[in-house]
Amino acid sequence: MYPVIRMIKELIVTRNAEPLPLTGTHVSQHICWPQDIDIWMELNNGRTLTLLDLGRIPLAHRIGLIEVLRKKRWALTMAGVSVRYRRRIRTFERFEIRSRVVCWDDKFVYLEQSMWKRDGECANHALYRAAVTDGDGIVTPTRILAALGQEAESPEPPEWIANWIAAEATRPWPPMQD
Repeated sequence: MYPVIRMIKELIVTRNAEPLPLTGTHVSQHICWPQDIDIWMELNNGRTLTLLDLGRIPLAHRIGLIEVLRKKRWALTMAGVSVRYRRRIRTFERFEIRSRVVCWDDKFVYLEQSMWKRDGECANHALYRAAVTDGDGIVTPTRILAALGQEAESPEPPEWIANWIAAEATRPWPPMQD
């Protein structure tokens, strides 16, 4: 089940938070609850992706995107993700999520998110390809920036992100069938 109560809490906590620049980092604090775990008593890998919403949506609010989405009747969707898991997060363990926009291209915005344990170790790291959509399809980042009242060039993507973007461009769609 989607963590609706937790999302409401995050939106309440961040409702008066200072705005962030487009590439600013939003940091939020969380606990791994029993409903988040798998049979090995640790944060479930699928739940990790759901919990990362608790960082992305408040980030979108703090950069002004949520207000624009409402006004324009646009939607935010995820168009791809690559996750690296490295450390376990156990039941009742506290962790923080760090979320930020890294760069964008002609269609997508690339977001970096990570979960950090109290001891300073990174538990996992995700790269998301996000898109804003309207009734006609994808809204370009140029239009998004204009709606935000900003003019900005995308930061240069780090090599690892550029490599992921290039690899995704070679991936067949739809996938091959037997």
